[in-house]
Amino acid sequence: MPNIKSAKKRVKVIAAKTAKNKAGRSELKTEIKKANAAIESGAENKELLVKAAIKKIDQSVSKGLLHKNTAARRKSALAKKANA
Repeated sequence: MPNIKSAKKRVKVIAAKTAKNKAGRSELKTEIKKANAAIESGAENKELLVKAAIKKIDQSVSKGLLHKNTAARRKSALAKKANA
């Protein structure tokens, strides 16, 4: 445990940021899984779910959870699956 006041504050801030990032990544993974499941099962609402997943990927980039190239790769893979 840190002794310096500023170091104690950094521990708290980092913990809060970690929790927020973890929640965001979890949401992103859930959306992508939903879209993939809809594509594989051939659901009629797969276009909506793919669109929602792509939107969530873009939001993750703007929040700094994903690098833009990673996001582009994931969106491309999702679109490729949906169009196949």
